[in-house]
Formats: sequence, structure tokens, C-alpha cells
Amino acid sequence: MNRKWFHQFSATALALLIVALSFTSYATPQPPPPSRSSSKVMQIEKDPHTFASPAEVVVKHLDLDLNVDFKKKQIGGKATLQIDNKTNAKQLRLDTRDLTIEKVTLGKSATPTTFRLGDEVKFLGRPLVIDIAYDTREVTVYYHTSPTAAALQWLEPSQTAGKKRPFLFTQSEAILARTWVPCQDSPGVRMTYHARVQVPKDLLAVMSATNPTRVNRRGVYEFDMPQAVPSYLLALAVGDLAFRPLGKRSGVYAEPTVVDKAAYEFADIEKMMAAAEALYGPYRWQRYDVIVLPPSFPFGGMENPRLTFATPTVLAGDRSLVSLVAHELAHSWSGNLVTNATWNDFWLNEGFTNYFENRIMEALNGKNYAEMLAQLAQQELQDEVKAISTEHPEDTRLHLELAGRDPDEGMTDIAYDKGFMFLRMIEATVGREKWDAFLRKYFATFAFQSMTTAHFVEYLRANLIKGDQALEEQLKIDQWIYQPGLPDNLPKIHAVEFDKVKAQLQAWQAGKPAKELQTQGWTTQHWLYFLSQLPASMSKAQMADLDAAFGLSKTGNSEILFAWLMRAIANKYEAAYPALEHFLTSQGRRKFLKPLYTELAKTAEGKAMAKRIYQKARPTYHSVSYLTIDEILK
Repeated sequence: MNRKWFHQFSATALALLIVALSFTSYATPQPPPPSRSSSKVMQIEKDPHTFASPAEVVVKHLDLDLNVDFKKKQIGGKATLQIDNKTNAKQLRLDTRDLTIEKVTLGKSATPTTFRLGDEVKFLGRPLVIDIAYDTREVTVYYHTSPTAAALQWLEPSQTAGKKRPFLFTQSEAILARTWVPCQDSPGVRMTYHARVQVPKDLLAVMSATNPTRVNRRGVYEFDMPQAVPSYLLALAVGDLAFRPLGKRSGVYAEPTVVDKAAYEFADIEKMMAAAEALYGPYRWQRYDVIVLPPSFPFGGMENPRLTFATPTVLAGDRSLVSLVAHELAHSWSGNLVTNATWNDFWLNEGFTNYFENRIMEALNGKNYAEMLAQLAQQELQDEVKAISTEHPEDTRLHLELAGRDPDEGMTDIAYDKGFMFLRMIEATVGREKWDAFLRKYFATFAFQSMTTAHFVEYLRANLIKGDQALEEQLKIDQWIYQPGLPDNLPKIHAVEFDKVKAQLQAWQAGKPAKELQTQGWTTQHWLYFLSQLPASMSKAQMADLDAAFGLSKTGNSEILFAWLMRAIANKYEAAYPALEHFLTSQGRRKFLKPLYTELAKTAEGKAMAKRIYQKARPTYHSVSYLTIDEILK
């Protein structure tokens, strides 16, 4: 600043300048135009998990210009947000958590403006409050992430399949996008985005957007997402990646040592896409690719549009676990296309998706196969309701009340399986033809929009029930959605394939050696049902008999191994402990980790073993997983 010019200020002006400098930078105020009619304000459901006020100012487009620094474990650069100021507001409020904000500018002229970070709130982070003018349409935030940003997992080469190069991936759901991008981090806010990302020259970057298929020499990649998406679907992965096409609209990315195995496993993706479109209308995202991430990825899959993130634990070698891909593909309609407005409405994403997944698997593999999946889901639901009801019965409702809580706490089997059973019950009551027509219309009507539970119920009553009081009473909608537990019209599911399993189980319990059981042709679902129906208490001899006959401790099928290890812990079958330790230290999928550590923690001996294993494994887990396990073992 020019010193001579500074001394020409009056004392009053100097005082004003000092106030302005107490912020980071300043902007010239603009006179407001005449106020607009409040009837034109965008109506967005109030979200308890965001500091933003999108009903006043909403982000419509995001431009990212980022550098990925593996040495610093940091992403830095700028985020330019195109905004729509509906109410002549003087401030834009964004969500941040553990971000360092360097400066903020307005418009293409990059005029500096004042901003402040509010107080820290547990799991929500800090609001970034930016001063804007009534005619501001563009805001640019210069920032960098923390090395411990919860959405980012930085992997050393030793933690990857290839062991040669580092790897980075993000996980933004539910409210972790704010840890790597300043944004309105609510599922009720949708935006298009463009990104320019600089990475080390020997690595490939991919996002939930248009993607390259090979490394370029500059290490600079550009991405476009022309369809508006919520922030939790922002995704980035950087690593030593190869690509294999699977069809005209699909392909798979993975590390070079894994990619061919992944391509074999997911060979039927195009068939899945065709089955899904035949059910509920055209696929609206141009491409559907899958990236198989390193084992520390905390979920089975994440439905990032155009690029599903998937765990390697689904690579069973026999395509027996690909229902997970059907699930993530189904999210292209239920979730990505029509999105829960808040995390209280999470079931609208996952319950619909579980139902849709089951229909895709029925179309591909037949009714008997789909019924096995459905019966297992119902069994898991009943177990989950029983477990949750002891302390938090309110969490067995479909519509949740998560204000003041981390929305991650609401992501239980209730949303998935109770939602699935609710929709299946409606189908059984009104008939499949009528129900499918309703769903096709629902997805078409609300494409690229957010949906609340209340609005869905209103739409259901107006377009399906249509004043039929007898049907209304039969469906018991309010009991399913707003009351805890399971209503008495829970669908009755009988998978005839499981009758074969019951016969063999009865023979074994009667004394027949396991090696003589007739298990030829059993699928993963047959085995999961078999293991679920074993007696709670078994002798070491019984456990050893099963293990010797079927190689359960050595199986490469993660679902079967998990179910077996749960039995091994409960029955103190020490012969399986080496497999247990290897499983806990070689993958980070929370679905497996949480129950296993919980079961271990039930005894003093088990908890000691759990803590020993966890001390070694924790550095390899994503924060989504280790924060859960921390609570179990504290």
C-alpha cells in the first residue's frame, strides 16, 4: 500500500480501514436494487447439517483449479462458485472443515472481499461467511486442505496393490465434501462442475465426471460434470491406474495388477444397464464406469456419478458379489437423479436403491436368485431392528431426526432394508405393473431434483393411492415411515432355494459329516444362509468339521469369510484367528470391520486381541472406518 496516500485519510476513514483490515480483505459495497418478491425465493428443505443458507444464495456451478501434493498430503488451489442471489443477501455462507482459507475474491475482476470463519462445531466444521454485493455472481475461494482432511485418504505405495506409487481417493458422503472443497455441503443443493487437477506426471486422475483413460505427459487433467449434482457426489481418485472398456458406455479402472480381474468380474455391466433402463427409463449420465480402489476404501461402493467407487472385496473371482454393482448402478436413478433433500430422508436414496437392485438381479438371474437376496436382506433387517431397538428405537424409523448428530449415524441397514421392504410391500399390494408405472413416472418427474419424505408421501398418495381409503389403510404408510419397528404387513418372503440349505443343515446337525453334505452348485447366497442358520453355540469339533470340509477360513469370498469369522469369534474357534487378523488388517470396509470388532469386544480376551490388531490396522483405515472403531474399543 502506498504510504503517502495512506496518510491523506481522515481519522474517521482510518478507523474504518482498521475495522476492514480486521478481516482478511475488503470489497467495495454496492447499493441494493429494489427487493424481489419473496414468492420467487428458491424453496429448499432446511438441512440441519449445513451452515449454508441456499434459500437466500445458492451455488449453481463450481470451477475447481487444484494441485494434488502427495508430499504435503494436501490439495490446494481455488474454487470458483457461480451463485444465484435470490434475496439480495449480503453474505454467502459455505461449509468448511479443516480448510485453510487464504483469500476470497468477487467476480471476474477478482476484487478482494472480507470473510470470516465461524466457530468450530463438532463434525460440522466451521462456516465460511463471505461478504458479497447484491449483484455478485462469482466468488473465488483460495484454500488448501489439512493433511488429516476426513474425506481424503493418502496411501503410501506399500498400501496399494502395485506397491510402487502412492494413491489418493476421496469419500465425500455424507458431509465430508467440506473437508476438501468449500461448498454448500447439503444434498438439497445441486450444481454442475468443471475441474482442472494437477497431479504427479506418472499418475492418472479421475473424477465423478468426464474422464481420461490414460496418463498424459503433463499430469494435468480437466473434467466436466454437465448434470447438476449435490456435493456429496464430488469425487477424485489419483493413482497408478489402468482402464479396460466393458462396452460402449462402460469400463473399469483399477491398478494394473488388478484391472483384468476387475474387468472379468464386472463383464455384465452393460446387461445391468439395459435391465435397469427397461425397468425405469433411460440412463441419464452418458457413461457408467467403475474404479476398484485399494482395500482401505470404507464402503462396498459409492455411487459417484459416471464413476462408481468400489471395494476390491467384491472381486470374488466368480462374479458372485456383483449385486453391489447393480446397487451402485441403481443409484443413477434413486439418489443421483432423485436425491434425498436432507440426511433425515436417507431412506429415499437407499431403500429405493435396494429395491431397484433386487429387480435388476431378478432380470439377470431369475426370480429364485432375487428371492434369496431379498430373504437375506429381511433377515438382516430383523436383526438390525432388534439390535438398535434396545437403545435407540427411534433410529428404526425410515424418516430420521438427525439434528445435532453426525448423519453417518443414520446410515444403518434400516434405511436400506426397511426401505426395500416398504417398497416391496407396496408392489405386492398394488401389483407390479401399476407400481412400475408409478416409479417410472416418479423418476422422470423429479429428475435432477431433491425429494423430502413428506413430499414423497404426498406424491404417493396423489398418484398411486388416489383417495382409495381401503388401500391407504392396507399400506400403513405412516407406520412404515414415521414409527419405529416393523409393521405387521411386512412382506412374507420364501426363497425356495433355501429349502435345500435347510435340508443339508438338518442332516449335519443330526450327525452327518460336513464333507458328505450336498452343496454342489451353491451360490454365495446359499452359503450365507447356511452360515446364518448355524447354532449360536458350537463345539470346536463342529467348527473344525465345517472348516475342513469347506475351507471357510481360507475362502477368497469376503462375504462368506466375514460370516464365518463372526461365528469363529462367538465360538472361540482359535484356528480361524490368523484368518481373522489378516482380514482385519488387509481391508478397511466398515461393513465388515464394525461387527467383527464389536463381537471381539464382548469379552476381555477378545477385546485385548482386537486392540492389538487395531493398533496395527488403524493407520491403514479411512477415517469413516477408524472413527467408528475408536468408539467400539475406547
